[in-house]
Amino acid sequence: MVTYRVVQWATGNVGRAAVEAVVGHPDLELVGCWVHSAEKDGEDVGSMLGRPPMGVRATRDVDALVALEADCVVYSPIFADPTVVSALLESGKNVVTPLGWFYPAPEERERFDTVCREAGVTLHGTGIHPGGITERFPLMVSALSGSITAVRAEEFSDIRTYGAPDVIRDWMLFGKTPEESRTSVMAEMLGAGFRQSVRMVADELGFDLDPEMRTTHDMAVATAAIESPIGPIEPGKVAAQRFRWEGLVDGQPVVTAAVNWLMGEEHLDPPWLFGSQGPHFEVEITGDPSCLLTFEKLHPQTVEAGLVRNPAVVATAMHLVNAVPYVCRAEPGLLSYLEMPLVAGRAAAHLGKGRA
Repeated sequence: MVTYRVVQWATGNVGRAAVEAVVGHPDLELVGCWVHSAEKDGEDVGSMLGRPPMGVRATRDVDALVALEADCVVYSPIFADPTVVSALLESGKNVVTPLGWFYPAPEERERFDTVCREAGVTLHGTGIHPGGITERFPLMVSALSGSITAVRAEEFSDIRTYGAPDVIRDWMLFGKTPEESRTSVMAEMLGAGFRQSVRMVADELGFDLDPEMRTTHDMAVATAAIESPIGPIEPGKVAAQRFRWEGLVDGQPVVTAAVNWLMGEEHLDPPWLFGSQGPHFEVEITGDPSCLLTFEKLHPQTVEAGLVRNPAVVATAMHLVNAVPYVCRAEPGLLSYLEMPLVAGRAAAHLGKGRA
């Protein structure tokens, strides 16, 4: 059995879950780990994550990891650095990432495709939303329908369970006035990935999209103080946000990706609910026949549980890590879901082949 050597790039929420996933995967071995902070530099990765020592020390030394012998990098910092990704690919390492490259524009795709083919490696963008709920599952479910007129992939999440207060406060701009929150970079930062997802679905289904996609940003404000990871959200300040990216034909939406982030369901103006299922994901195909697919249990049962271990974050990491063996075996190039085979998880160790 082949064992693939993996480097984890960054140890934020997704990165920490990815380390656990790599360690638990029978075909993978963790051999390196990049960290951003000086405090983590040199620390054993296991100890850093509250696990037994793993014998792998975290480092901030990019060049050392580029030179390290490894098969694949799970690349999940907060922001992508295309220069670093190129260096990793050029060094002969496959790269799996949730930060884009799902279905890039032709010019960018050609550039990275050339790098990959010259190095004999693969670059694959995956994750959850974008990176799975947004395109893999809509395309799969669309095979049950004909004469499709609309596709929608939408997230409904309680943002209080997201254990990244700096991101919630400084990037998402929760707790600010609507005017301040309107300046958030999230519409463009997230849109860089979601627009790729929309184009992938539209191209594969044969929609003739208008040249410009439509982006909307809706908000609700608190009517009473709402407790949150960034402190109380005061009345009049933003406590819920929706971003929507729509591919249009003749001005009408045909492929839609959306996120709904709420600080709970209470004390919001206008009123805003998760729906009867609570926090969840939806994939809807409108056609002959139509189909609605709901993903539940990918959100924590309580805010407190989510701050300890958020299933949606774990699912993102698992989709990355489970793709590693497939990516390592794939033909060189920048490969989307349209070129990759079906990716599957693995049986629990006590139930799998070769168990003691």
